[in-house]
Amino acid sequence: MNILLFISNVIFQSSYWLLTLCVFVGLVYAVAFYYRDNSFGKQSKVLNKSLGLFRFLTVTIICLLLLSPVIKNITTETEPPIVVLAQDNSVSIGQVMDSEQSSKYQKDIESLRQKLAKDYDLKVYSLGSDVKEGIDFSYTDKATNLSAFMNEMYDLYNNQNIGAIIWASDGIYNQGSNPVYLGDKLNTPIFSIALGDTIPQKDLVLKKIYNNQITYLGDQFNVQVDISAINCSASNTRMAIFSNGKKLQEKIIRIDKNDFFLSQEVTLEANKSGVQKYTISLSSIEGESTEENNSKNFYIDVLDARQKILLLAESPHPDIATIKRTIVNNKNYEVEISYADEITEIIDEYDFVVLHQLPSNRNAIANVLTILRTQKIPHLFIIGSLTNLPNLNKSQSLMSISGNGKQTNDAEAVLLSNFITFTLGDKTKELIPQFPPITTPFANFKANGNATTMLGQRIGSINTEYPLLLLGEEEGIKKGILTGEGIWKWRIFDYVKHQSNNLFDNLLGKVIQYLSTKEDKRKFRAFIGNTLYNENESIIIDAELYNSNYELINTPEARLVITNGKGEEFPFTFSKTEFSYILNAGRLPEGNYKFEASTVFNGEELKSGGAFSVKSIQLEVFETTANHQLLHLISSKNGGEVLYPHQISELPNLITTKGVAKPVLYETIKTLSMIHLKWIFYSLLALLSFEWFSRKYFGSY
Repeated sequence: MNILLFISNVIFQSSYWLLTLCVFVGLVYAVAFYYRDNSFGKQSKVLNKSLGLFRFLTVTIICLLLLSPVIKNITTETEPPIVVLAQDNSVSIGQVMDSEQSSKYQKDIESLRQKLAKDYDLKVYSLGSDVKEGIDFSYTDKATNLSAFMNEMYDLYNNQNIGAIIWASDGIYNQGSNPVYLGDKLNTPIFSIALGDTIPQKDLVLKKIYNNQITYLGDQFNVQVDISAINCSASNTRMAIFSNGKKLQEKIIRIDKNDFFLSQEVTLEANKSGVQKYTISLSSIEGESTEENNSKNFYIDVLDARQKILLLAESPHPDIATIKRTIVNNKNYEVEISYADEITEIIDEYDFVVLHQLPSNRNAIANVLTILRTQKIPHLFIIGSLTNLPNLNKSQSLMSISGNGKQTNDAEAVLLSNFITFTLGDKTKELIPQFPPITTPFANFKANGNATTMLGQRIGSINTEYPLLLLGEEEGIKKGILTGEGIWKWRIFDYVKHQSNNLFDNLLGKVIQYLSTKEDKRKFRAFIGNTLYNENESIIIDAELYNSNYELINTPEARLVITNGKGEEFPFTFSKTEFSYILNAGRLPEGNYKFEASTVFNGEELKSGGAFSVKSIQLEVFETTANHQLLHLISSKNGGEVLYPHQISELPNLITTKGVAKPVLYETIKTLSMIHLKWIFYSLLALLSFEWFSRKYFGSY
């Protein structure tokens, strides 16, 4: 049977008449050697037939192998269906189970796990704020993101034989989108094990706090507090606000119905810089199911100062209003407008100055320019019809202009392809050449070596070498020159085209940010992406080391020490990237932290530090009523069912009854040239050896 199966799987790539020829050649060899051969005496008749058969088989097989036949091998593999078992590991699950219930539930899940593993390719996960492999019964996740679990399952098993998903959850989610709209993507039954309690308990909840992330020292800011109460009618609670252990405000809240909700707005004052922690708490009500959701912390980064920007102009101009509107959109800036005829402000109090059509014929502003130079205040010149070009040439060395400025050109903006000082978005790049032309002097413009041209002038249909906007640095002062007036038309054009000024504001904002930012000349710098993290976020700290030529290097080791509010120190060592350093300090508990990085380069110890804060996530304690309706909706839409903890043992039979978790058979066909089969070689060797031995033994040789 096996021989017949083997022969049926042999494939010849030649025509059948060649196969006949191979048999004919074998037959000719056998007849030629043994027909009427009397060399063996009395044994000749029987022995000739036997040896002739061996010779026939040997020659025929060799001829057939010369035709390069291949053998087809068919293998069938059975892939069991995938079943996913996921456990909600959020805090809200653990709150409703006592130790006895939890122990029994864990045993039931483990028994289910063992049964499913016998028949299916079982994958187990824990879900909460993120998705992890393996089942965890610690119930420590501070948030629940059911949509993230759905997306993860889709990404992992979309094109695989997934038979069913089983998840055990209370249906409460407080991060991500509504999971109902994502279940359809999986196209597989979803069985829900409904946990938690759907009966609302008597509870007072500080539901949510709305606040700005940033404010400025000395400013007042508003905070909105949402308070809800369930089954707490005819009760009072006291709302108190604390900062650094000091009570700031207190107010009595009267609860007049069982389904109570109130939005309360309070005003606070930022009187200390840095990341400040505030706590709002509600006094408990007798009979509450839990007091953990009666208080909530929030953090605000209090900046000690805005950057002050002065718009100094020769006369009123729509460009001035346009620049101001762009600047005030950034809370890090404080902007003022003054005119050269009435300048009374102390210039050295400003961090950045825009000089519009200055110096002019009427106002040389020599004193202002001297202060800008001596105090190293970065500034931007905007050239207009009133600008005195010779005085402007004396005021800076980035560019020289030859002309009197009495005649003008209409110049369109062209973004230079080699500009890499900072990056612009693709939409902004596309918009720049569409801007309407602005007015520039009819003159020759020549940028000097220490300047970088960002925008060039297109006059008519010709792209000139004249700069429209250039940036540079001289004597340690960042300077910029815009060689035309009328950028107010750019902002209007952006609004007409996109119904917003975002792209123009981004363009001008990037220019102002670059010019107004003081360059960090330190050779070793450590910096952190945020000043405020959630407790479930990893703390990432980067560091850079520069040599004498200000080239990035990372040859020496770099270390870092994080210190918490109690003075405890946690040492780390940076990992090296291609040119710099990076450190993942992991997740840290709530609190304020300082960090100091250090390294030794050329025998000198270099240090750099900073600070950050970590805030707690209290989402799980503010929603205590299970949402089994969500579980029913998801399971019914996806062909599954909702079960309760005492029904866990029924799940294997339910999955079998649904009939969707079926194995898949994969048939694989492989071909192999027969000349590579070793047993054929040994068979030929045996045939030839037996023939030789027989002839030798019976005296033919």
